Formats: sequence, C-alpha cells, structure tokens
Amino acid sequence: MKAVEIYTSPLCGFCHAAKRLLTQKGISFTEIDVMRNPNLKPEMIQRANGRRTVPQIFVGETHVGGCDDLYDLERSGKLDPLLAA
Repeated sequence: MKAVEIYTSPLCGFCHAAKRLLTQKGISFTEIDVMRNPNLKPEMIQRANGRRTVPQIFVGETHVGGCDDLYDLERSGKLDPLLAA
C-alpha cells in the first residue's frame, strides 16, 4: 500500500472528515499540521500545484486534492486501486 500524507489544520472540518474516511477504511496516514508547523505550508502549496487550503491529500506521489476529491475517489471505486498501485 502506498504511503498517504494529509496536510491539515485542527480547526478544519473537512480535514476531520477526510481523516475519518481514511481511518474507517483502515488506511494509515501521516498527518502534517500546517497550523502547528506553518513553515511546512509553502511545501504543501508547491506539492499541491498552488492549492492553499487544507486538507491536501497525497497517495504516494499522486496529489489527490482535498476532502471532496477523496470522497469522489471513494464513491467512484478508484481510491482502493490508487492505494494498491
């Protein structure tokens, strides 16, 4: 299974929803809190092709996007193959 990274903020409801989906699926992930570590936000913006909002989710080197993008992948049946590839 590919490594999953998620850039978050503790005040972000979408971040909590994305983490909840990953946890329910039994997917371990590395959480990068950009509120606690603001020096990592420029890294997130660069990796996310200019997106500045959280969450920003990565599966391996693939930028999934935000919470809605993650749920869209799950609904379309594309999340599990992405994780396994």
